Amino acid sequence: QVQLVESGGGLVQPGGSLRLSCAGSGTGFSTYAMGWSRQAPGKQREFVAGITSGGTTNYADSVKGRFTISRDGAKNTVFFQMNSLKPEDTAVYYCYLYTGPNRYWGQGTQVTVSS
Repeated sequence: QVQLVESGGGLVQPGGSLRLSCAGSGTGFSTYAMGWSRQAPGKQREFVAGITSGGTTNYADSVKGRFTISRDGAKNTVFFQMNSLKPEDTAVYYCYLYTGPNRYWGQGTQVTVSS
C-alpha cells in the first residue's frame, strides 16, 4: 500500500523560502515519477512540478526559476525548495506518485505567504 506524507509547510513572508518534503512508504518508488500540485481556495488543483525516475524535471511557468524539485531515491523522498515566495503561491501543496495506471496523493500541507 502506498502512503505519502508531506511536511514543511507553514507561514512565510513574501520573498521568503520554504522546503517541503514528501516521504513515501511502499516499494518501487525510485521507478516512478513524483511531483507536487497545489490547490488555492476556490480554485482547481494545478500541477506545479514533476520529476521522473531518471531525474528529469518540469515546472509550471508560474514557478520556474523560483522552485526546485529533487528526490532521494534511496529514502523514497521528494523535496521541494520554494524561494522568492509570493502571496499567490498560497495553497495546499500535495505530493503525488504517478505509476501510470494510478496516481497516489498525500494529505497535503498548507503554505501561506503573507506579511
